[in-house]
Amino acid sequence: MTNEHTLTLCADDYGLAPGVSQAIRDLILNRRLHATGCMTGSLYWPQQAQLLKPLEGLAHFGLHITLTQQTPLGPMPHLAPNGKLPHPDALVMRAWMGRVDRAEIAAEINRQLDAFEAAMGRQPDFLDGHHHVHHLPIIRDVVLDVWLNRLGRRGWIRSCWESPALLMRRGVDSLRASIISALGWRWHQMMKHQRIPHNQSFRGVYDLTDKVPFADLFSIFTDQPQPRTLVMVHPGLVDTALIVADSLTDQRENEFAFLASDQCGQILDQRGISLTKLF
Repeated sequence: MTNEHTLTLCADDYGLAPGVSQAIRDLILNRRLHATGCMTGSLYWPQQAQLLKPLEGLAHFGLHITLTQQTPLGPMPHLAPNGKLPHPDALVMRAWMGRVDRAEIAAEINRQLDAFEAAMGRQPDFLDGHHHVHHLPIIRDVVLDVWLNRLGRRGWIRSCWESPALLMRRGVDSLRASIISALGWRWHQMMKHQRIPHNQSFRGVYDLTDKVPFADLFSIFTDQPQPRTLVMVHPGLVDTALIVADSLTDQRENEFAFLASDQCGQILDQRGISLTKLF
């Protein structure tokens, strides 16, 4: 199977809640997922990390850098004065206006890395960001410094840039997908300049509702994969912890049900696509 016929499914938010983590582990065991980003600031992370460790080698485990809507691991008087990280839209505005404290951001990202390493006994395989925060101004400079110095140039980082022509042709939540891609263009160029391993195609952006069956969306996202295509997914099982922590609930179960289904495998088989790690 050539690279043109492989792609990687990456589940966001491992550790956010037990039900989300269980769904992700089940899909890794069933060879439907080959990467997951871990939210190490969650209260559930230490326990869920121990359940993830037996799956080492089956998928890449990364740090899902979290700077929005959750609780930071340490004090952040500028970004989270009341102990709660801001809404994504607010962080985007602050970052583009230069109104985030680089030292404060660096301290929190390093705390989250500490938590990953303490639980997993090693460095993460990759870095990405909850709500794609890792590619925002100032924050991306911290991420680059972490990759160069703390990680010693090891591991890959998610690119959220995608060709505008492909986004328009795909026709799935094109405005939102285009905004995310545009915000990530500079970071994509920085990674190319620094020779940071990264995905060449990014897919999976939609409005996270059930207006369009996820099976139909999956067919679109997996159509004609380029080399090193990464598809972002958000599977999960709804539990009380998830309801408290996040507004995205029932659609996670829809994604999980499809990704675990025979229909998912049939779509991939019909296209001659195999699922694999990104690198």
